[in-house]
Amino acid sequence: MAPKRIFLIGLSGAGKSTVGKLLAARLGWEFADSDAAIEAAAAQAIPDIFREEGEGSFRAREADALAALANREPVVVATGGGAPTTEAARRAMGNGFVVWLAVSPETAASRLEKNPDTESRPLLEGDPAGRLASLLAARLEYYQRADASIDVDALSPEQAAAEIEQLWVEWRSHPAPGHERFFTPEVSRADAAQRPHVAAVVRTPLASYPVIVEDGALDLLGAVCRDEGLSGRAFLISDDQIGPLYGARTVAALSAAGYACETFTIPAGEEHKNLATLSSVYDWLLASRVERSDFAVCLGGGVVTDLAGYAAATILRGIDFIHVPTSLLAMVDASIGGKTGVDHARGKNMIGAFAQPRAVVIDPSLLATLPERHLRNGWAEVIKHGFILDEALCRELEAAAGDPRTMMSARLIGWSAAIKAGVVSEDERESGRRTLLNYGHTIGHAIEAVTGYSSVLHGEAVAIGMRAAGLIAAEMGLLAADGLERQQKLIRAAGLPESVPGVSADAVLDATLSDKKVRGGEVRWVLLEGIGHAVIRGGVPGDLVRRAVQTVVA
Repeated sequence: MAPKRIFLIGLSGAGKSTVGKLLAARLGWEFADSDAAIEAAAAQAIPDIFREEGEGSFRAREADALAALANREPVVVATGGGAPTTEAARRAMGNGFVVWLAVSPETAASRLEKNPDTESRPLLEGDPAGRLASLLAARLEYYQRADASIDVDALSPEQAAAEIEQLWVEWRSHPAPGHERFFTPEVSRADAAQRPHVAAVVRTPLASYPVIVEDGALDLLGAVCRDEGLSGRAFLISDDQIGPLYGARTVAALSAAGYACETFTIPAGEEHKNLATLSSVYDWLLASRVERSDFAVCLGGGVVTDLAGYAAATILRGIDFIHVPTSLLAMVDASIGGKTGVDHARGKNMIGAFAQPRAVVIDPSLLATLPERHLRNGWAEVIKHGFILDEALCRELEAAAGDPRTMMSARLIGWSAAIKAGVVSEDERESGRRTLLNYGHTIGHAIEAVTGYSSVLHGEAVAIGMRAAGLIAAEMGLLAADGLERQQKLIRAAGLPESVPGVSADAVLDATLSDKKVRGGEVRWVLLEGIGHAVIRGGVPGDLVRRAVQTVVA
């Protein structure tokens, strides 16, 4: 018989105590708060324990309090936000049903600010929203492994309590066996160590998925697929450059988790991201009798993640897929956000769909085989993230400029990926803020189209496009001269081009009109008002745009 214990986990501000009391009343159970139990046992307030003994001692006290509460029944327990991070606490909570109350950092911070009864929380001092976002990133791998979860951003406490009660009734009838649970008395440190680091989570109205960034993450791919609930066969799609390097290792990781795997390679290069290549992928999937319970693994750079993701999103009206990016450009840009598709003769990515992966698995160690030009190519998108939204990231990049292999750092890749994930979570379909991610892309994409998607790499084109956008912003009085020079200094230090001589300005200008950001025949431009602050502008004079384009193609 399932124990009558429910443990509520999640960030401060998720409403664990409020919801827990209501849930206990609905069930006719006792309610307990682990923080209150700690304070009663220590005869001290939690801020005092942190100040006098440190977080390590507090976590030990927390585990003891949860172990004592796990001996009571029936009981609903509201836990501290960091409780799941220690093995002893997880073992205690394994004696009951664990539910994650998922809340966005912004909502949590707002609730804490509005609640006059909110006590001082040592880990949230300073910038509560920022600290909550950091804590969520650090704890997410534990929260996600709860027995059940609910998103409480839009729920009242009463609605949340009712939903958890229903989840409890279902779980009580069919509790998961201990070996399938993360919160269980048998969890070991060795098991926990095998769970890769989640750098960010993309949360859209229809999907929520982790972005995992860790050296060696490729070897844990099968375990990630199991954690995400994927079943059926794995259909591995790569290209003829990456497949020979990492295909066998990927198949081994999937096979170790019990998946049967089929493989297919496409020709490498942007010039092959087209309907003909897409059709060959469809032919292979259908000949292999793909089923809707199967899933695709997209192993490669942006061409593979875009094309293979689109194939998965449309075959049989959609199967699940996992992105495993192998280029820096794909790691920080193409694999995150759900944009899939192929190019057309009239423009890049003109055919496609928004379809979110089940997970993104980033292994920075794979960049060791990447040529330096392609590392620099990816650095353009990392720099762009700093230019549009994070001046602090620009400072880090300025310190590292000149050595693109510094970008093999899991920390910096995770930082950049988290910026992209945050924007996508706010605006999945590019109707508002996500448009900022297109900084440098209007002219950049036009340059790619005019040069046939072959002689100029995507990041190189974006770097040139950012210079053109900077010139436009400076002439409009939006960006100061020193801001433009700072932008260009970082682009030069990264070894990225500032111009593409010999290209027709008229051809580039004509190609910009095929850009997906055009509305009523007018381009919406992403421009800088300062480093770390981008805006969207229409009504940019055509002669100004022409001068900027002529400058970068001279």
